[in-house]
Amino acid sequence: MLVESPPEQRAGTAAAPPNRRAVRLLGLLVSVVILLLVAVASIVVGAKELSLEQVWHGLFEESGTYGDVVVADRLSRTLLGLLVGAALGLAGAVLQALTRNPLADPGLLGINAGASAAVVSAITFLGVTSLSGYVWFAFCGAAAVGALVWFLGGSRGATPVRLALAGTAISAALYGYLQAIMILDDAALGRMRFWTVGSLSTGTDSTITQVLPFLLAGFVLALALARPLNAMAMGDDTAKALGANLNRTRALSMLAATVLCGAATAACGPIMFVGLMVPHVVRSFTGPDLRWILPYAAILSPVLLLGADVLGRIVARPAELQVGIITAILGGPVFIYLVRRRRTAQL
Repeated sequence: MLVESPPEQRAGTAAAPPNRRAVRLLGLLVSVVILLLVAVASIVVGAKELSLEQVWHGLFEESGTYGDVVVADRLSRTLLGLLVGAALGLAGAVLQALTRNPLADPGLLGINAGASAAVVSAITFLGVTSLSGYVWFAFCGAAAVGALVWFLGGSRGATPVRLALAGTAISAALYGYLQAIMILDDAALGRMRFWTVGSLSTGTDSTITQVLPFLLAGFVLALALARPLNAMAMGDDTAKALGANLNRTRALSMLAATVLCGAATAACGPIMFVGLMVPHVVRSFTGPDLRWILPYAAILSPVLLLGADVLGRIVARPAELQVGIITAILGGPVFIYLVRRRRTAQL
């Protein structure tokens, strides 16, 4: 009679020693503290300088003054950054585990571009103007491109090079399509020139309310996939022997990534490299266990996104650089480094 092995062994990772588990838990606590500090900086720092007293007044003693309005806008922007950052980090970690590809990322695999192209088409040709209307187009575009990239780059075996090339080619074509629309339609250019580079300035209470149900569903689904994805990391044959349902896990993983990326892109436009960089940093000190990678990615990805947003407000005062520009500037060198690593290229 077969004896069922412990979950940790089924996932291909030995149970963490108590002291290592304590270190990981302490690391999560430290990460939460860092996230809170960055969130406070996101509320305090901006093109309009506010004192701590004004920020406190805006948060807890709102009376409708100009400073209170600024604080309320920054608070909504910060909350959106927390949600979108967590969504992109979780989506990146899930896609990397699903494809066993360290270069997998919602942006690099074209999922963000697919969502963007669908949203822009809905706005330009169908007259859709509300987030509740074009969020569904974002989901459809993300799903269609994700499936196409998987077919082109993974139908004969997913490799970093094939998937990255397929995603890059499709992304280039779709972004060319976006540029063509904006050049030919002046009204479209005015509506979308900030959205297409990725910005948290769209953060309002209405935006958060509309995307929150989708993001929460994606969060729950992504975190629930940690164990089956751990099993798949050992190879399909081993995963089957351990009782993992490969087709269901792959379908649910793509669904989680599509929901997370679709909602995030609909809310603030395409933002690159967050889902690529953070899981790599996290994996360096948690190991390959997704039960730790996913919570860390959900906490540290908003740190990167909000930090980039704050940096964009500082370097271009009194104007600001969109957060999508800052993450692209930071992520480009990181991507080049990862591609040139011998170990990464051979995965």
